Amino acid sequence: MIAITRYRVPDEDADFSGRMTAVLEILAASPGFRSGRLARTVDEPTLWALITEWDGAGFYRRALGAYDVRLQFIPLAALAIDEPGAYEVVSSSEAVEVNEG
Repeated sequence: MIAITRYRVPDEDADFSGRMTAVLEILAASPGFRSGRLARTVDEPTLWALITEWDGAGFYRRALGAYDVRLQFIPLAALAIDEPGAYEVVSSSEAVEVNEG
């Protein structure tokens, strides 16, 4: 499953990236964690997204409940956009390597 949480971050919050990267590193040590990325839109720099992939929703929810995660993550939650964020993967594809020549 994929979890996507979007954040509206004021321009004056210059440390958001560093604080959220610390959360991502803690999440990466959690059972069931597959991958994670922190991204910012190119057209609207106050809009960010934390995208993580998990073995299942239970792993994701347990990771969010861990003390170290809550300690770092809860202060940032106030910036989150209130919308559903857990997605079941229905289909996927990988990049195809093109042989030139």
